[in-house]
Amino acid sequence: MTPAKIILGTRGSELALTQTTMVTADLQAAHPQLSVERQIILTSGDKRQDLRFSEFSDVAQVDKGIFIKELEIALENSQIDAAVHSLKDVPSDLAAGFTIAAVLPRAAIEDVLVSAHPYTLETLPQGARVGTSSVRRAAQLKFLRPDVQIVEIRGNVPTRVKKVIGENALDAVLLAAAGLQRLGLMKDEQIQIEGTHLCALTLDPVKFLPAAGQGAIAIECRSGDAATIAAIRALNHAETESRVTAEREFLKILGAGCQTPVGAHTWIIDGQLHMAVRVFNEADLALPPVERAAQRPVQEAAQLAADLAGML
Repeated sequence: MTPAKIILGTRGSELALTQTTMVTADLQAAHPQLSVERQIILTSGDKRQDLRFSEFSDVAQVDKGIFIKELEIALENSQIDAAVHSLKDVPSDLAAGFTIAAVLPRAAIEDVLVSAHPYTLETLPQGARVGTSSVRRAAQLKFLRPDVQIVEIRGNVPTRVKKVIGENALDAVLLAAAGLQRLGLMKDEQIQIEGTHLCALTLDPVKFLPAAGQGAIAIECRSGDAATIAAIRALNHAETESRVTAEREFLKILGAGCQTPVGAHTWIIDGQLHMAVRVFNEADLALPPVERAAQRPVQEAAQLAADLAGML
């Protein structure tokens, strides 16, 4: 039986609110009589934007979900019925008592190089300063361009985009295409922000592998809340679920977390789920990464992840 009301928990960033609005619209389309409310919850990652991710070990474990911990507490206390997440922020080893009830159709999985000039990875100036908050992006960029200087940046999507303009501007920043598109910032490989025109180069996911779950929106519930799970399950996108299941299961087997330098790229052709991975040595990022690829039928996503993990 569909509940009369569902309270969705979300972070307060513009992107998180946009994604929650998408989920709300989909829920009301699937269940016209359903009342959907939104509750904004401040997470550890949002509270401490003065900290780099590498400094969070003193405050909270990054790999245990600095962007979802408080949302899970609210779920556990029945303050909310479901939490809306960017799936790449959700640890692959989900805490007991919680489940991913549905994933929405996946947006663009690629990363984007944003700069004031029409740079490519190859034409970035020697020693260019490139901003990112992702160790995966940093590791891959250093692998492809060892001369580049990585600058860790924090903040919401518009704040990070603006790091390439003004005083002490970076040469470029790396961001997820999905966030730029959902916020309406990127159109036709261009970004307009505060009257400034910027270039946005979408990177080939075969060459620059995305994060596990990148571009996917996940809805998390209490595992025992059958009514809410059933209502939200109507939003689930099977193809996206197969792909992210393989990606996240691979991270889980490896014991890798959200901040581990692992790239994973999946695609489906004729009922076959293909997956390529690039794994960096966390202790020494200067070492060449290990790269593997495999395929299995779509319904064998978890086994595909095990196959690839076994190859390592």
